[in-house]
Amino acid sequence: MNTFPRAIRARLHLLRRPQSFHQTSSSLLKSSTIPLSSTQATSTQRASFSALPPTLSPDQRRSPNHTEGRSLAGGEDNGSANPPNAPRGATDFNSLNIFGDTPVPSTSVDICYSNGFKLNSGLQTLNGSGMLLVGGEAFAWRPWDDKTHLVNAKGQWEVDSSAFGLLSLIWPRPDLLILGLGPEIRPLSPETKRYITSLGMRVEILDTRNAASQFNLLATERGVDDVAAALVPIGWKDGVGAL
Repeated sequence: MNTFPRAIRARLHLLRRPQSFHQTSSSLLKSSTIPLSSTQATSTQRASFSALPPTLSPDQRRSPNHTEGRSLAGGEDNGSANPPNAPRGATDFNSLNIFGDTPVPSTSVDICYSNGFKLNSGLQTLNGSGMLLVGGEAFAWRPWDDKTHLVNAKGQWEVDSSAFGLLSLIWPRPDLLILGLGPEIRPLSPETKRYITSLGMRVEILDTRNAASQFNLLATERGVDDVAAALVPIGWKDGVGAL
């Protein structure tokens, strides 16, 4: 666990003190904390209830002009779940949204800036740092150290293993790590991919915009404990930094 204490401190800045991490990892990350907002955005759908049919007299029941569920004018009954002017048999697609009542994680990414990110909690970074999202916590992440180079001579995305040192300290680890490599996709170097795999995690490589979208979807569907994301700002230029 004490393999990369200095390297981890150089690359990570805790944006919220984790509650589920071991005391060992907390002692390694002795930086100032910024609490995430405890408020989580939720989307609530209002259920549509059909009115009970009116009580009919015996004469109305025998009337040939009366049809249950329809008015005498031939229009749809006001208790219908569809709008009054909707075609008969129309489908309400809002009712098919299976995540309609699922709370959105506070660490879901709302905005990707050229030099940072804004999360659903309202927290944002605009100093050129990347972001590591794991276990419902957010960390400012600078895997490039002071070299501002993430691409090796072969055009592969490569970072030192200490860039993922935090992931080696937590247990259980996420099943999937989503890597957002900035404005474009590059292949991972064999060394970087081998290290992530040795931690028992699968890795998915995307540009940062699509990586953030994929993380939001999977974190909502599967939970923040099963999915982690490591994101580089979309304005990143190798050798220059995030502009």
